[in-house]
Amino acid sequence: MYWQDLLVALALVLVIEGLIPFASPGRYRRLAEVLGQVTDRQLRLGGAVSMAGGLILLYVVH
Repeated sequence: MYWQDLLVALALVLVIEGLIPFASPGRYRRLAEVLGQVTDRQLRLGGAVSMAGGLILLYVVH
């Protein structure tokens, strides 16, 4: 893997992560409040599902 590819992927993550607060800061603030009430187990499950989905997408695309 080339370092440039890793940096491009990181840049895309940052752009995508920044879209939600940029487009709708009020909803993003409410989302942050709701996430404060979510249990650690639910957050871990959501993270695991997100990582699995990303790995599957990466496998299909690559």
